[in-house]
Amino acid sequence: MSDTSPGQLALTLVLILVAIVVIVALFRAVRIVPQATALIIERLGRYSKTFEPGLHLLVPFVDRVRAGVDLREQVVSFPPQPVITSDNLVVSIDTVIYFQVTDPKSAVYEIANYITGIEQLTVTTLRNVVGSMDLEQTLTSRDQINGQLRGVLDEATGRWGVRVNRVELKSIDPPASVQGAMEQQMRAERDRRAAILTAEGVKQSQILTAEGEKQSQILRAEGDAQAQILKAEGEARAILQVFGAIHEGNPDPKLLAYQYLQMLPEIANGTSSKLWVVPTEFTAALGSIAKGFGGAPGTPGIPGEPVEEEEAGRRRPSTYQPTALEDAGEALAEARRQAEAATADATSAGTRSGSPFDPGAERGQRPVGERPVPPVTGPEPRTLGGEPDTTDEPPAPPQR
Repeated sequence: MSDTSPGQLALTLVLILVAIVVIVALFRAVRIVPQATALIIERLGRYSKTFEPGLHLLVPFVDRVRAGVDLREQVVSFPPQPVITSDNLVVSIDTVIYFQVTDPKSAVYEIANYITGIEQLTVTTLRNVVGSMDLEQTLTSRDQINGQLRGVLDEATGRWGVRVNRVELKSIDPPASVQGAMEQQMRAERDRRAAILTAEGVKQSQILTAEGEKQSQILRAEGDAQAQILKAEGEARAILQVFGAIHEGNPDPKLLAYQYLQMLPEIANGTSSKLWVVPTEFTAALGSIAKGFGGAPGTPGIPGEPVEEEEAGRRRPSTYQPTALEDAGEALAEARRQAEAATADATSAGTRSGSPFDPGAERGQRPVGERPVPPVTGPEPRTLGGEPDTTDEPPAPPQR
């Protein structure tokens, strides 16, 4: 019993050790690769294969994993780097790189640390690009700088198995003194734009105000013109109707003389009138009034009247026909024609009565063709208003 017990114990230990080794070997031989990850496998120190995502088996104690590479797009932000522009100003520029590993083997064996390599290459390329620009171009040409950086980085990192997708300038910080000057310049520019906009607004306001005044004046002038036209048309119609009514009524010389006397105070009305000129037709009007109140014809100042001609004139039918006029011009023309016709009738009546009358003669003149009246013997003729009394002259026929 004592001899078999140590042998069995040793065998048990060996079996346990073999089981442990087998379990460890199996554990190391089985590899599960996650998505978007690649494993670089070396066999006895040399590159063997690249494991894609999935389940894989390794040869225990022969194959080993060198590195795992992330195949997703990565974003790396580099700290601010001082860069000198062409006008000798130092600016600090922050950059952001977007890259992706396309060849895991090259990313592991071609460069020790591809992230550090991308950072240093970005700084040197950025200094070369910005060094050929001044500050103004650097601040306004970000797209151009990004394009040049991406081209240089993509070309250099291609052999590393890395593709640079985008390069962005996160910030460009000029010196503090330059920032103050830029703020003043920006403030002055904004003030200038505000002044220009204010001037444009005032200009547009004045233009609109002038246009409004112009339109209002035009409309006011058109309204005044229409009012004057309508007023003239109304006056023309009134004159024509009054003349027609007078023509139809066929007034006698008595009524005309009475109306004549009523208008004399209006002729002499006025505060500045110191001299009152009595027309020569005044004596004829007095004679007509005296005859109307019973004076006998032939009395000095009362001329004789052809009764037959007057009665014939009264019995003469009226030729006035009211017409509808369309405008003031036609009304005035019609009134002038009626006045000329009435003047012609009065002239013909005066010719038949033995005292021809010249319509074109001025007031105070004798009728055409009338012989001079011989001087009256007796007392000296009376004067009224500084003019000789001519009541012994026959009165002129009234004008219609």
